[in-house]
Amino acid sequence: MKTGKISVKAENMLPIIKKWLYSDKDIFLREAVSNASDAIFKFERLVVFGEAQKAENEKMHIDVSVNKEKGTLKISDTGIGMTEDEVVKYIAQVAFSGAVDFIEKYKDIADKNNIIGHFGLGFYSVFMVSDYVELDTLSYKKDAKPVKWICDGGSDYQIGEGERTERGTTLTLHISKDSEEFLDTARIREILRKYCSFISYEITLTDECQEKKEDEKPEIINNISPLWLKNPKDCTDDEYKKFYKDVFHDYMDPLFWIHLNVDYPFQLKGIIYFPRLRENLDLMEMGQIKLYYNQVFVADNIKEILPEFLVVLKGVIDCPDIPINVSRSFLQNDGSVAKISNLISKKVSDKLHSIFKENREEYQKYWDDINLLIKFGCIKDSKFFDRMKDTILFKTTDGKYLTLSEYLEGQKDKDKKTVYYTDNKAQQSVNIDMFKRNGIEVVEFRGPIDQRFAQELEMREEGLKFSSVVSELPDDLVSGKAANEDDVKVLSEIFRKALGKDKLEVKAEYFKNENTPAILTLSEQSKRFADMVRLYGQDFAYKPDDEYVITLNPDHPLIKKVMDMRFDESKKECMNMLCQQIYDIALMSHRDFSKEEKEKFIERNYKLLEMI
Repeated sequence: MKTGKISVKAENMLPIIKKWLYSDKDIFLREAVSNASDAIFKFERLVVFGEAQKAENEKMHIDVSVNKEKGTLKISDTGIGMTEDEVVKYIAQVAFSGAVDFIEKYKDIADKNNIIGHFGLGFYSVFMVSDYVELDTLSYKKDAKPVKWICDGGSDYQIGEGERTERGTTLTLHISKDSEEFLDTARIREILRKYCSFISYEITLTDECQEKKEDEKPEIINNISPLWLKNPKDCTDDEYKKFYKDVFHDYMDPLFWIHLNVDYPFQLKGIIYFPRLRENLDLMEMGQIKLYYNQVFVADNIKEILPEFLVVLKGVIDCPDIPINVSRSFLQNDGSVAKISNLISKKVSDKLHSIFKENREEYQKYWDDINLLIKFGCIKDSKFFDRMKDTILFKTTDGKYLTLSEYLEGQKDKDKKTVYYTDNKAQQSVNIDMFKRNGIEVVEFRGPIDQRFAQELEMREEGLKFSSVVSELPDDLVSGKAANEDDVKVLSEIFRKALGKDKLEVKAEYFKNENTPAILTLSEQSKRFADMVRLYGQDFAYKPDDEYVITLNPDHPLIKKVMDMRFDESKKECMNMLCQQIYDIALMSHRDFSKEEKEKFIERNYKLLEMI
C-alpha cells in the first residue's frame, strides 16, 4: 500500500474542530450520509445522460451499520464510487482544503451557534469521532479497481487496492474512546432521524452484533417522499395531520396548514402549520420552523425566515437557495431571506382570506386561536394589515363574530362609527347589560394587544372610535328627559361630602334601565393610560380616582331615598354610608378592591342592614 501526504497543513485542524463543535459532534453522521446521498444522485444523473448503466430493478440505498465489539461505524452507499486518482484529488486534497477554509473563516466567531447548520466540514467531520477512517470505494467506470484509503486525520495517509466488489463507497469509522456513544445503535438511530428523516434515498440501520432473525428485513430510517414534496392535491387532511404530529410531537391537531411550492424567484417547498395558540400561552416560545437543505435537516431554530408576528407557527421549509454557512446577522439582512419572509406573510393572508370567504363558520371557529397572531401582524406589517383588515373579527359578549363593517352596520347610529368594548366581562356586567338592553352590541377585549390594535384601527380608519362600556354613557342608554338642575346641585353636594371628594363630577340622567342607581365613568383616554400603567406594574404611580364621573339616576329608589334623608339630621350617617355604598358598587366595574377596601365595604353593608 502506498503512502502520501495531504497537501495542506492539517496537524492542528482536528483539535480546533473538536473544540469548536464539541456539543455538535453528531453532525458528522449527517455529513457522511449527505455525501453518500450526493454520490447516488450523481450516479443517477450519469444514467440519465447515458454515461453509466444501472442494473434492472437495482435499488439505490444507504446502509449504516454499527459494530460495538469492533468499535466501528460504517456508512455505505450504492453511488458513483471513485478511482484512485479521484480519491487522491477529492479526499486527500479537496476535502481537507475545504475544511481548512471553513476553520479559517469561522474559528474566531465567539458564538458557535451563529453558524447555521455547520455545513461545509463535509468529509473531514468524521475525524471528530474517529481514531482513524477507512474509505473503500469502487468507481462506476468500466474496468475500475477498488481503492482503499486510510487516514487518522493528520497529514499522512495510506492508499492501495480495496476490497469492495460492487459500485459505491463504504466509509468505516474506527470510533475513538471519547466518542463511544456513537457505537450505540439507539443513539445512531436518533441522529439519523434528526438529520436524515427525509433524505431522498432509503437509509437502513443495522446492528452487526445483534443476531438476525430469519427473513428479518433491515430497519428503514427515513421517508424518501416527504409530504412537502408532493402535490397538495394528492395530500389528504389525515396525511397533513399525521405529518404534523410525527414531526412536532404534538398530540393535538393543527388548526390548518399552508403547503408552499415556489420555483421563482427562489426554490422553496414546505408546509406551514397553525398550531392551537389561545391567549394564555407564551407565543414566542411555541413556534418551530425546521429548515432543510435538499431534504437534509439543517436546524430547527431559524426564525429569521418568518415575519416576526408569525414565529409562533410550526413547519418545515426546504430551500436549497439559502446559503447554509452563514451567520444570523447575515440571515437578518439577506435579500433572499426577506423575500421568503414576505412570501410566507402573503401566503398566510391568502389562506386566511380563502377560509373566510369559503367557510366563514370554520374561520370563526379558528378565530379564538389565531386572533392574537393576526392582530399582532396587522400592527407590525402595514401590507399584512391591508390584506387582512376585512377579515378581522370582533367577538361580542353574546358570542357572535362580526367584522368591523358588520358591527358598525348593526348599530342604531350608523354615522357615529363607535365600537363599544369590555375588557372585563364579569367586572363590567352591569354596564354591559345596560348596553345590551338598549340594542348596543359590546365586543370583548381579552388582552393588551386588543387595546393596541384598537389604536391602530383608529389611526387608519377616519372617524372610528373605540370606547369602553365604563368610559361613555351613550344617548341610547338615557331617556332624554332632563334632570332638575337644582336636584343635580343638591346631589353633587351630598355625594362630594359623603365621599370626601371635593372635585368629584356628579351628573344626573334618567336611565332607560331603571334598576341601575348610578354609573361611574372614566374618560377613554384616562382609562387607556391607567391600563397601560397597570400593564407595566406601575399602578401605584397613577390613581385615576379624581377623574371618575358619577352619573346618578334620579328615578331610582335609592337616589330618591338619599334626597329624602337629607332633611333628617338623625339619618345623616345612614345617608353618607348609602352614598359611599352606591359609589363603591359603581366603582366595582372599573377595578378590583384592595383587602382594606373590601373589609370597609362589607362592614358598611352590615351597618346599613342594621339600620333597616
